[in-house]
Amino acid sequence: MNALRNKVQLIGNLGNDPEVIMLDNGSKLAKFSVATNETYKNAKGEKITDTQWHNIVAWGKTADIVEQYLTKGNEIALEGKLTSRSYETQEGEKRYITEIRCNELLMLGGK
Repeated sequence: MNALRNKVQLIGNLGNDPEVIMLDNGSKLAKFSVATNETYKNAKGEKITDTQWHNIVAWGKTADIVEQYLTKGNEIALEGKLTSRSYETQEGEKRYITEIRCNELLMLGGK
């Protein structure tokens, strides 16, 4: 069972320019979204494209690379792990968010 781990691999396109935040402790955080597309044919033979959006966070040196090289529309491959957290809104509502913490990044396509 040791081979089963929390590991996510995606290939997709950035949905927005990364948001880079420098925290008080000196850490750098980059946040961005990636769209992945899956195409299939339905029962009528029509081509259907299903787009899923994924929230990505990158820290440290990976965040430096994201800040320097990535912009909206870039195609990337990434590897990371699935993380979940919760927070409270100003109105006292509890919200949950699932993100992928990116630890490896590969820029695809040409520009």
